[in-house]
Amino acid sequence: MDSDQYSLNVRFCEICVGFLRKSGKDSVPSLTRTLDTIASDLAKDGDLRVRMGSENPSIWPSLQQLWNFLADYPSADADVVELRLLVISVARFTRNIVAGVAVNQQNAFTVEPALRRVLHLYSSWSAFQVTDSFPATRMAVQALSNIVTTNEDLTSRLWNAYLTLPEEQVILIRLLGSPDHKTILSLLILMVNCIYDSPERRSLLTKSRAGARICITLLDRVVLLYDAEEYTDGAKAFDYGYHLFAHLFDGGLAPDLYNSLSVDGEVIAQHQTTLLKLLDSYLQSLQTCTVHCDMCPMLSEIFFSLSSYSQSALTRALNPTNSEPLDSSTEHPQELDLLLPKTCEALVLVIQCIVKISLLSEDQRTVDPSAVDLRATFQGTSSNDGQGTAESIIELLRLLDAFLPRIYFGKPVIDPVTVRSIPSSVAGPNGFSYLKRDLVRLVGVLCHGDKAFQDRIRLCGGIPIIMNMCVVDERNPYLREHAILALRNLLDGNMKNQDEVNSIQPSGYWDEAGVLREKVGATLR
Repeated sequence: MDSDQYSLNVRFCEICVGFLRKSGKDSVPSLTRTLDTIASDLAKDGDLRVRMGSENPSIWPSLQQLWNFLADYPSADADVVELRLLVISVARFTRNIVAGVAVNQQNAFTVEPALRRVLHLYSSWSAFQVTDSFPATRMAVQALSNIVTTNEDLTSRLWNAYLTLPEEQVILIRLLGSPDHKTILSLLILMVNCIYDSPERRSLLTKSRAGARICITLLDRVVLLYDAEEYTDGAKAFDYGYHLFAHLFDGGLAPDLYNSLSVDGEVIAQHQTTLLKLLDSYLQSLQTCTVHCDMCPMLSEIFFSLSSYSQSALTRALNPTNSEPLDSSTEHPQELDLLLPKTCEALVLVIQCIVKISLLSEDQRTVDPSAVDLRATFQGTSSNDGQGTAESIIELLRLLDAFLPRIYFGKPVIDPVTVRSIPSSVAGPNGFSYLKRDLVRLVGVLCHGDKAFQDRIRLCGGIPIIMNMCVVDERNPYLREHAILALRNLLDGNMKNQDEVNSIQPSGYWDEAGVLREKVGATLR
């Protein structure tokens, strides 16, 4: 046995025993200096980590006693300077001694209960008010991460334990509330490592009660991190948060996760909207159709739920008695649904997801005709009340066209047929932006090369509505271009649709100010 190595193990054990006997603040500096010196050597030398962890005298009983001392500190307070310094040194030593050495990880895992108690202290509200405590919290998280990383058995034991604890004891939830971005980054690295390439641990995160709370807290955190400056720890933490959810999407767990975020009595919860934003970003980044088929029924169900709610809210606003026609007799909406903008915001995200999957599926079928036609999943579904996709899109477009005047050169353009005053607080840009455009785009994608869907659009009166979308609307950039493309796809190879367009005569014209004027003697459709 190497004498230097023997003396290093002896030195560690002796100084730990001496400190634990004294247990005084005066002995903290000498212990921390020794631990920091050894930790520095361990970080540079992998062979040293192996030797020190395996040879006698064993360091593991002394390390266990140090963590027990920290966890049982008589006046445990994150504001105690000596305690913070000791936590940093002990955690740094632990982090470095276990890095990449499976046997050391196994031996160090016994300190996890004490380490968890220390993290519980440093994830309290009072600890978060003491910025000087952040390095201790961060180092403890890194130590925990290194203990289990790349060790499948220990990772599963840790993950299963943490996600079956009572909610108030789940330190992952508590630590996600830290105002320190470096701590959040270290924590998310641990969490991503835990679920990486493990269907069981991913599933537990989406289906367990504690897992749902972790996801809700993480979604809140992702929203706050979104505006972090590029290349900062906050931006890196956001990226890891996104990748964590991307792993869940890869595992086909989007439906379970979405359902776990629902709130009774609400058509869409704020956390579900945030999840849809992440899902949309995930799908837009895909170059091939690798998404799971079970994501399509989920998106269809959400689409119909949001569309039906929006249609009902718009109908109540435009036609409160449910018996009067949509004309100028109603000066302004009588019943305004304050959830409508949020519903429409989520609907835009769902439509963008459906469009992306449909386009990817169509591209894949061009190369491999035997591939599953995911676009057909969206074309053939219907709502609980029997309204199909085509009919739902067209009815929603019809209501939106009456509810929201298009914006041209910063001014609303009012249809002379449905003159009404929409309060700006309701029909403002928030929530409604891009909705008409994306609905029209969805029509163009779903009817491309599909005569049955083209016919359904015509039979529900959709062709005139799509034609009316061939206009400039600043609330819906490129609406006209998408409407022209949708119209082209509706007419392609469909004589009945072409005859329908030829039978329609202009009912108005645009004057020099960009205002739609009714033609004298024209028949309005």
